[in-house]
Amino acid sequence: MIEIKDVHKNFGENQVLRGVDLTIQKGETMVVIGRSGCGKSVLLKHIIGLLKPDRGKILVDGEDITSSNEGQLNKLRQKFGMLFQASALFDSMTVDENVGLGLREHTKMPEAEIKKKVGETLKLVGLSGIEEKKPAELSGGMKKRVGLARAIAMDPEYVLYDEPTTGIDPIMADVINELIINLRNTLAITSIAVTHDIVSAYKIADRIAMLYDGKIIFIGTPEETKNTDHPVVRQFIEGSAQGPIPAL
Repeated sequence: MIEIKDVHKNFGENQVLRGVDLTIQKGETMVVIGRSGCGKSVLLKHIIGLLKPDRGKILVDGEDITSSNEGQLNKLRQKFGMLFQASALFDSMTVDENVGLGLREHTKMPEAEIKKKVGETLKLVGLSGIEEKKPAELSGGMKKRVGLARAIAMDPEYVLYDEPTTGIDPIMADVINELIINLRNTLAITSIAVTHDIVSAYKIADRIAMLYDGKIIFIGTPEETKNTDHPVVRQFIEGSAQGPIPAL
């Protein structure tokens, strides 16, 4: 379980998070929706301990990570995998080196076992046999899937997805959505995704939370989200210029 309690974060005079409260249950996929620049990625960075809140707490399996030192955080981060918005693959490394990076850096697993694990993980995301390719040789969708393979290579308990369908076409976006669902079901992973893609949110989420003006203003199932009469949520999911959300 991950518990986010009254988390505040400012960058200078810019108040990004203004008291976020959210609980993610074991085994569920929580999707946080909201406009670009509303603080969704900032929230993910707090969950993995890359940022510390100005106020509030974040508990991961009961452990308050906001008071953890760097050594404790590094150990905790091994529970997490993360798919970055732009995949964040190392251009100079092969697919094998990218996917196996965490295993090589943080475990004593023999090289032969790492290569076997990399192959098995790539197969899970539908990309067998590309271990020796470089990122420049891959399509945008393939890069996303390699990034996902790297995120799950160390058998994490939690996977964080930062805009998983951004920058790819609708068909490949649906492939990524299906992979997220299948990995949750196959590996019993707890998933947290942030996105402004409402189609993706409806498909992968067990619950959807909306971040607006620095706070979580709504939490519900996809069906509850579709049927809500909350004016801010309605405007966002309908993609309307008319409503309480200003068109900036």
